Amino acid sequence: MAVFQRGGAVALLKKKLVTTVIAALLSWNSVAWADVTDTLPDMGTTAGETLSINQELQMGDFYVRQLRGSAPLIDDPLLTQYINGLGQRLVAHAWSVKTPFHFFLIQNDELNAFAFFGGNVVLHSALFRYTDNESQLASVMAHEISHVTQRHLARAMADQKTNAPLTWVGALGSILLAMANPQVGMAALTGTLAGSQQGMISFTQENEREADRIGLQVLQRAGFDPQAMPDFLQKLADQTRYSTTPPEILLTHPLPDSRLADARNRANQMPHRILQSSQDFYFAKVRILAMYASERVSSQLDDVLSQYEKGNSREKLAATYGRAVMFMQAKSFDNAHRLVTQLLSQQPANPWFLDLATDINIGLKQPSQAVTLLTAASSNQANRVIRVNLANAYLEAKRPADALKVLNRYTWDYPDDPIGWDLMVKATGDSGMTNEQRFAQAQGLALSGQIDQAIRALSDASAQEKTGSLAQQRYDARIDQLRFLQQRFRQYQKG
Repeated sequence: MAVFQRGGAVALLKKKLVTTVIAALLSWNSVAWADVTDTLPDMGTTAGETLSINQELQMGDFYVRQLRGSAPLIDDPLLTQYINGLGQRLVAHAWSVKTPFHFFLIQNDELNAFAFFGGNVVLHSALFRYTDNESQLASVMAHEISHVTQRHLARAMADQKTNAPLTWVGALGSILLAMANPQVGMAALTGTLAGSQQGMISFTQENEREADRIGLQVLQRAGFDPQAMPDFLQKLADQTRYSTTPPEILLTHPLPDSRLADARNRANQMPHRILQSSQDFYFAKVRILAMYASERVSSQLDDVLSQYEKGNSREKLAATYGRAVMFMQAKSFDNAHRLVTQLLSQQPANPWFLDLATDINIGLKQPSQAVTLLTAASSNQANRVIRVNLANAYLEAKRPADALKVLNRYTWDYPDDPIGWDLMVKATGDSGMTNEQRFAQAQGLALSGQIDQAIRALSDASAQEKTGSLAQQRYDARIDQLRFLQQRFRQYQKG
């Protein structure tokens, strides 16, 4: 999505403005290096006085819902499970963790990553194209995690004094809006940042130095190669130096040699590790290139797969998987089926292969084959990827009652997963459960920030039930919860 691509002098000014805000909102690409000690800083009390942890969590919840409603989030069970597993491994080795962490992928070919209130980290899908190994990907994530643990947004608000809360609330909301609607987002940013832009830049440079240093420590403690951080920066520097079209954000954030020297110096003081990327990293990379990249970028997949076919055992397995995904995307289901059968013969319980086999069987109009395959993986039934695929396969096989058995438990375990509620809408609809369908629709609407619409759907369901019935009480209780949420979010909408 070409959020930042504009022509003319006015567009250039807006482009710089958006880049500035993204830097202030903790973009990886705006990192600045400094020679500081490796001990955690004394954070003091100013952040807590301006914004409590509970307030950060509330704001994070609000903005995640806005993201779901306006940005091209990738709701892929396999990729969601992978990046959250990798992220939680890093978080387990971070200090000063005061909030839960959640990791999201946005479908975007431009290189970027950012973090915001409440432990929420967003990665652009392009990161998988630019990173050569899992340690490089982890280095970006560790940097963003450190922004959160150091409470940089709250500390920035404290530094901005009285006008900070509205300024930051408006700026972050406008960034999310710009992801979905560039023209509206640009206008909102222009109005939000008037008079406060320079203060944000100055403060954020200190934040970046702190996040770089602490992120490198997190990376090393989590067992990744610390050299990955300067190696990744070197890649960006090389692309800037030798390409006529470097990553767009680097046009306004140059990569000086001193920055690389500082990063390399710090990494050289840590034990060097020769690591092989996990199998899941390779699967995730080829899946993103095959399914979530633009046509311009996805054309590179064949080169990547050719390289992997000559590589180690994990790369070769990923190459076969990637070819199967390519066939499936091209609706060449027979060829895809041949390859996935070969993969399943080696690893019959592998969620990546089972997910792909499900899609292929559905494409071949053989959903019952998918049900048989997924139920046979009995030792892996706890895996959320298997569960959501099984529910989908049941629905395609015209077995909504069986799908409901899976989804009732799944939506209980993962109430914030939009895919579960989307499938629940279909399952209840196919079962003729109109009011339960409205309830499922309301849950999905609420997750995407459409609270008014969610309340209307629940009100319709409540009106159809017998007065005082358990079903009506359930719908009314959820309406009360959403109204409370609506009231809490009103201050952020005003901002």
